[in-house]
Amino acid sequence: MTPGPAAATLAAESSELLQHLLLDRALKVGIVLLALAVLAVGLAVIWRRTGRGGR
Repeated sequence: MTPGPAAATLAAESSELLQHLLLDRALKVGIVLLALAVLAVGLAVIWRRTGRGGR
């Protein structure tokens, strides 16, 4: 028994949904990494301005 056109459409929609979800997850991970980098730079600047830095 071969799958009909409905199965092919369902597979295409499923693949498209999976691609959308993976892109969404990648964007969220990127935003979190960028926020962590900004936080690290901010903490380093504050640390140096308070005179606790090594230099």
